[in-house]
Amino acid sequence: MSHVPHELAEEFPELVSHIQHLRETDGHFHRITDDYHEINREIHRAETDIEPCDDSRMTEMRKRRMALKDEIYGMLMKPEPAADDIG
Repeated sequence: MSHVPHELAEEFPELVSHIQHLRETDGHFHRITDDYHEINREIHRAETDIEPCDDSRMTEMRKRRMALKDEIYGMLMKPEPAADDIG
């Protein structure tokens, strides 16, 4: 166990401004980053024995965090539509 929080700014330091921009302009992105932060805090509390949990719950939470991180990364890598493309 690492006991190190996996904050998005640490996971994607080169994309911090893009993360902030998408959180301000894309409701879905804002929601999934909030979900990521919530599950990430739960994992950190469990790893540091503040709120311990069993192994199956820990595995479930880590899988959820990874799925959210993958979705977030996919959205960060997706090109934004040009102003001309918005109808």
